[in-house]
Amino acid sequence: MVLEDLIIQKIQKDGPISFRDYMEMALYYPGLGYYTSPVEKFGQEGDYYTSPIISSMYGQMLGKQLEEMWHLLGKEAFTIVEYGAGTGALGKDILAYLKNNEELYKNLRYIIIEKSESLRKVQQHLPADKVSWINDIKEISGFTGCVLSNEVLDNFAIHSVVMKDELMEVFVDYADGFIEILKPAGTELKNYLSDQNITLPKDYRTEINLEAIDWMRDIAENLQKGFVITVDYGYPASEYYAEKRSLGTLACYYKHTVTEAYYKNIGQQDITAHVNFTALCVYGKKSGLQFSGFCNQNYFLRSLGLTNHLRTLEMNAENKESFIEINKLIMDMGQKFKVLIQQKNIDAKYLTGMQFSGRELR
Repeated sequence: MVLEDLIIQKIQKDGPISFRDYMEMALYYPGLGYYTSPVEKFGQEGDYYTSPIISSMYGQMLGKQLEEMWHLLGKEAFTIVEYGAGTGALGKDILAYLKNNEELYKNLRYIIIEKSESLRKVQQHLPADKVSWINDIKEISGFTGCVLSNEVLDNFAIHSVVMKDELMEVFVDYADGFIEILKPAGTELKNYLSDQNITLPKDYRTEINLEAIDWMRDIAENLQKGFVITVDYGYPASEYYAEKRSLGTLACYYKHTVTEAYYKNIGQQDITAHVNFTALCVYGKKSGLQFSGFCNQNYFLRSLGLTNHLRTLEMNAENKESFIEINKLIMDMGQKFKVLIQQKNIDAKYLTGMQFSGRELR
């Protein structure tokens, strides 16, 4: 049975489902969802590119930042936890860089939390002596190190809301096709906005990512000491809920084409929403995570020395392809993606990658 029919059956049996539940099924339904099926997702044959796929230098720069964090943490045994490792390209490049530091590498473990069984199989090329997979961060509670996510939170299932006379939530019904209906939003959704002092104008449609709050809380509770690096596309709340985004940020990626056809190609296309980085800071702080820095990927990579590498390639005609790839990391994706770093149980420290960081997000 195709996934669309299963969703229709659920609606006919139980009544309209929230857009959040619809998105969760479309992306993660066992064996049939976009991320749980074997359909090609990344690169030219897939639906979109990610930074690790474009160039190995991305992972090397992150490795450089992680090495500095290890120093700041007193050169203790160091655990890297990566959520949603995709093809494993990022982990491969980070480990290749860190292997040059014998002391660090000897006391390093690299743990992946990956809910997609099909992607876990893809990731098996990673070195077995360093990499292991778990289902929940609670399994390694009390570790010292860094939690890393690269383009993960944008694929958390979101609640779609619209402000009418009161805040309303979007539900999905079926009547000879999928249709949207509105129901009064619950207290948790209203509190999310009030916690960040957000007031939406009438008819404003947007997204609320409650799963990101739970994710942040789990990390804060189980990380004993260290850092959290979150890389994704998104904005601070002041930009996320700006007037020009009155239709929200929700989008679909299918064969490198961006659409708003949420109810087509179910299980065959990615559905994403931008990340509200202010929410990560607000709820992270409530759980014990302090702000370390926030900037776009361009500034982050430049601070870590990628520009110097780019200049070297520019002078060598034989490296034209590498030059184009790295330039894309900086100029194209570098403007779109943001990097947030938080820390726990460590005094405020200077991080090389955050030389151009702004003040704490509001």
